[in-house]
Amino acid sequence: MARAATAAATRSPSLLRAALLLLLLAASCRRAAGAPVVTELRCQCLQTLQGIHFKNIQSVKVTPPGPHCGQTEVIVTLKNGQEVCLNPEAPMVKKIIDKMLNKGGSN
Repeated sequence: MARAATAAATRSPSLLRAALLLLLLAASCRRAAGAPVVTELRCQCLQTLQGIHFKNIQSVKVTPPGPHCGQTEVIVTLKNGQEVCLNPEAPMVKKIIDKMLNKGGSN
């Protein structure tokens, strides 16, 4: 009988250790699932166009340089829903940005 009690006492710590490990894993997985996910950690524009016809543009988004990307990015959404990156240094792109700013300022 004493051996049975000793064997149960020996298994108990390993069972307790396994239960605590399982509880710790469950808690860490739950916390990780609720953590916010940052999706933009690099430049979005890998290739740029020198310009596009103004009548095809629905909206323009200009992202200044920051920790995610060291260059200014100009991303236009076309009327068909496609997004295109433009070269912010191109003269035509500068005209598009000015036109969009003036269009927004006149309303």
